[in-house]
Amino acid sequence: MAKKHKKSTAPAVVEDAERAQMSQMYEETLKTFAEGSIIPGKVLEIRGDGVLVDIGYKSEGMIHASEFPDISVVKPGDIFNVLLEGIEDDEGLVMLSKSRAEQQERWNVVLETYKEGSIVNGNVHSRVKGGFIVDVGGIESFLPGSQVDVSPVHDPDALVGKTLEFKIIKINDDRRNIVLSRRELMEDRRRDRKRELLTEIKVGQVRKGMIKNITDFGVFVDLDGMDGLLHITDMSWGRINHPTEMVKVGEELEVVILDVNMDKERVSLGLKQRSTNPWDNIGAKYPVGSRLRGKVVNLVPYGAFVEIEQGVEGLVHVSEISWTKRIARASDVLATGQEVDVVVLNVNKEEQKIALGIRQTEENPWDGVRMRYPLGARVSGKVRNLTSYGAFVELEEGIDGMVHVSDMSWTRKVNHPSEIMKKGDEVSAVVLEVDPDNQRISLGMKQAQEDPWSTIAARLKIGQMVKGKVTKLASFGAFVEIEEGIDGLVHISQISDDRVEKVKDVLKVGQEVQARIVRIDQMDRKIGLSIKAASVSDEEFVVKDEMLEGLRPGEDLVDLAGAFDAAFGAKDEEWHPGDKSGGRDK
Repeated sequence: MAKKHKKSTAPAVVEDAERAQMSQMYEETLKTFAEGSIIPGKVLEIRGDGVLVDIGYKSEGMIHASEFPDISVVKPGDIFNVLLEGIEDDEGLVMLSKSRAEQQERWNVVLETYKEGSIVNGNVHSRVKGGFIVDVGGIESFLPGSQVDVSPVHDPDALVGKTLEFKIIKINDDRRNIVLSRRELMEDRRRDRKRELLTEIKVGQVRKGMIKNITDFGVFVDLDGMDGLLHITDMSWGRINHPTEMVKVGEELEVVILDVNMDKERVSLGLKQRSTNPWDNIGAKYPVGSRLRGKVVNLVPYGAFVEIEQGVEGLVHVSEISWTKRIARASDVLATGQEVDVVVLNVNKEEQKIALGIRQTEENPWDGVRMRYPLGARVSGKVRNLTSYGAFVELEEGIDGMVHVSDMSWTRKVNHPSEIMKKGDEVSAVVLEVDPDNQRISLGMKQAQEDPWSTIAARLKIGQMVKGKVTKLASFGAFVEIEEGIDGLVHISQISDDRVEKVKDVLKVGQEVQARIVRIDQMDRKIGLSIKAASVSDEEFVVKDEMLEGLRPGEDLVDLAGAFDAAFGAKDEEWHPGDKSGGRDK
């Protein structure tokens, strides 16, 4: 049937030259007709949306019009290579492809011409997910986005349509896939130029470069083959807050080579080194103790930088601004551009640092504080601030004393000053310690009162019935205030005749209870109570061992201070017992 079809569709007359040409082409193909092979084909007829092609086999093949750039120029007798995709389809025709044959031929040329590592020219055809499609000799190759450039590309679409050089980093023959890298090519060439530069460059040289990138800490300068870092501290002898105050990207400038690290291939650059260093004779110009006038050029949380001449600044630390005012930030009292009088406190030529003070231009009120506040003197003042370890009391403007929590009450374990006072309260105290050098005064509130524990034996006895109010609950018991500031501990075993699993199930803070005193330790300031024993008559009451459970000498639970700590996790994080002096660092 196929042969009959051939006779009905073949041209009536075929020139001898064409027959000879086809015969030769058939012989060259060895008549193998192996699927996947490329063989010559001759156009027999243009039929609808296809082209009928003869390959010298018993059947012809039909190639769809879409495989031709312009089917209108195709005519019978045209000869071109085709790819044999299959011997016969359902209609008895061989399956051919002109485009796949061309693609295979192009791929073969690429394999013969290039290998991995080869440098090729390619046209960026389009942008796709993850990168670009690049036309290399008619083969669509992939350029990953990460391989486009050594630095991020801000406008990827601008690359489309450009012909550029690339390095082949992978060829996959099975998938007919080529992966390209422009970045590797640029890095290779830059590396070569970098090695060349490193052999030429010397410390002290002045070289031209172009600003490639600007960061907060400095500028990267392209020295025509490698980058050097111009740190912000080497840009000017004076103060600059950001490199953009002096330079911009793309600007050309001359820099001094400060250091060359051959191992790490790094070059450090300087710009200020091209001018005289104003710090060379700084000690003679500004001796310690000299009084100067300068301008505030920068404010930071810890102080103010004051310019005393062009390129020379000194730091006034926040602690050196005032003798008495509590200044949290320099910006609270100073402003940029403000002129101030300062005293030179220290000069460090090597580190190019000058320490200045503003308060030294005035008399120090702490100089006479020992005379105004002698040890043991009774004083009063207003609570200015509370911390976890104590309270600061203002004795006069700018002069504070500190009351440590351990010196607030004879009877109470104070975990936080807010338990007994608040800001603005007027309190009385006794001066315990004065340290003018560190500007600290230590005060004691309890020392201004009589210690109630000194007379407790005259007021309370073991077995005595007392009434009190529950002040605190803990897992091991409850604290009951039986006198103002005097607490006793009711162990969980002494709350009820019934077994108590949780104290909070039986007692509440503020609840009034009646109990008997079962233990008094005047030395350790401890009182043990029993609610169970309150139901026993005076005649029948006897202190039993079970009443003292959890209240034995040396046990933590009987120590009210330790018990409070265990119950509430109180910690003196900033001020420790024994360090009770008031201070300015608060």
